[in-house]
Amino acid sequence: METLLTVRELRKTYRRGGGVFSQGTEGARFTAVDGVSFSVSRGETFAVVGESGCGKTTLARMLLRLIEPDRGEIRFEGRALLTLHGEELRSQRRQMQMVFQDPFASLNPRMRVGEIVAEPLAIHEPSLSSTERLARTTAIFGRVGLNEDAMPRYPHEFSGGQRQRIGIARALILQPKLIVADEPVSALDVSVGAQVLLLLQELQREFALTYVFISHSLPVVAQVATHIAVMRAGQFLEVAPRTSPSCAPANSWKWAAPNRCSTSQKTTTPENCWPPSPNSPTPDPPISVSLLFCSCPSTFNSRLSNSFPVR
Repeated sequence: METLLTVRELRKTYRRGGGVFSQGTEGARFTAVDGVSFSVSRGETFAVVGESGCGKTTLARMLLRLIEPDRGEIRFEGRALLTLHGEELRSQRRQMQMVFQDPFASLNPRMRVGEIVAEPLAIHEPSLSSTERLARTTAIFGRVGLNEDAMPRYPHEFSGGQRQRIGIARALILQPKLIVADEPVSALDVSVGAQVLLLLQELQREFALTYVFISHSLPVVAQVATHIAVMRAGQFLEVAPRTSPSCAPANSWKWAAPNRCSTSQKTTTPENCWPPSPNSPTPDPPISVSLLFCSCPSTFNSRLSNSFPVR
């Protein structure tokens, strides 16, 4: 497969805060990302999973140059991103968009959501008429499951799941090739997060998208990833393809969210998912509780066959 994104020896350090008397001094530094290297093929989902504070978000933001790395190399379609500036960088960024972790903080509360989603068009395609811009905005709203009636409203009028759909629409409207999704479901409840995951999968197939998917939950990335990187203390401990329902590479996942699937069986049948057997004394929880704690793709999709209301 063709390589879309290549990262080599990416590193980022920060100065530790030492209070008002440390201003103007270099002080001690800590490493947020330490020599990370990987590549992402076109059309795949590369997931980075790790505990909070391990450097996942810093890595995600460096890929789009929202944070400048101290050293390293980032190549997108063979082009060195760290050498781009000004108009060249702006032009390249339309091919690389981001879905942020907090859907409310990423939306301007003073703008109507229709204006928020259409803003990338105003920046990157200023020649579009207002009618053409409105038509494309309406179309992308419908594709993420929102009605045209939502466009004149403000972000605070929506639920968390709807706000994340608005963020996804904003990322998609320029038809990018790569989307960096920084924990897109961690701020949502489990059932709404499941809907958003399913939407991301559908959009990937429809628009031939490539994802870099950031998460702290192994069961979540098990639904979407083709390759999984385990990150801890700024470094990749292991990178492995998703080869089994449990998706667990060789290293320990003690910090990860509990995997509710049976560890003694490696099939993808729903019977192996939690609860372990029909005779279990633990009652089968409602779908909104159990859905994302099952890493069996067949069970995940079958439980979503009866669609939830959009939230």
